[in-house]
Amino acid sequence: MTKKRCLLDGLTKDACSPQSSAHIAFHGASGRGGRVGAAGLPEDYRLITLENAPARESQPKVYDMFDKYAETFSRQFGEDPTQIKSLYLHSPNPGNGKSTSAAAILNAYLLTHFIGSIQRGLTPKQRPALFLDVSDWHADYNQFNRSKVPDSIAEPAAKRYYTMMERAKHVDFLVCDDIGTRDYTENFTNDLHTVINYRVTNRLPSVYTSNLPIKYEGTKDPRVTQDLVDLFGEERLADRIGDMCMKVPFAGESKRGRR
Repeated sequence: MTKKRCLLDGLTKDACSPQSSAHIAFHGASGRGGRVGAAGLPEDYRLITLENAPARESQPKVYDMFDKYAETFSRQFGEDPTQIKSLYLHSPNPGNGKSTSAAAILNAYLLTHFIGSIQRGLTPKQRPALFLDVSDWHADYNQFNRSKVPDSIAEPAAKRYYTMMERAKHVDFLVCDDIGTRDYTENFTNDLHTVINYRVTNRLPSVYTSNLPIKYEGTKDPRVTQDLVDLFGEERLADRIGDMCMKVPFAGESKRGRR
């Protein structure tokens, strides 16, 4: 599976020309901006699709489901766009394609939104989807909550943190990557719950990735030492995620470094 030159590759003869208006709108003049850049995707993920994702070969059943899931993205143009479901991608093994797959799903949503808007005579939104790296967001939280941090560092971190929080709450489609990779403070957990609770209440679709199951079900996997309930110390946050999500387990060993 080959990486595309841009996500619009194959749609029209010159869609991926750096000078084309569609390419600039979707990828920016530099190739690092546009709608894809506004979504906050890490650079390595910006050309990942459901067709070329490395995990597709090792997770065929999961990707068959993702293909069908992406077909529901056209519902965003209907009377009830909240009919798009949410997903929780989990595995005790890091590096087996959860984050890459979530990025591919987000790119599929972006492409459906962009093309579907133009076909309907609408202006595509600049940021219809967002990739939130929870570890990076948590790092910003720590930067302005540690003692003796200079204002020149704390204030920009606080601005980034709260800007991202509001975007994550309200964006049409959210990827919330790497939930539960570390212990969180009560205040950070409350902010994360605020984002998730808002999205559940307003039926906004989200894709979460984690190395933890939401709750143990049946026999415990010996590789798993926690679940989300245990990590957060209460069931409130895990329950809200469980209420809205279809759980998608990933199998296989880590392929980090081979993506």
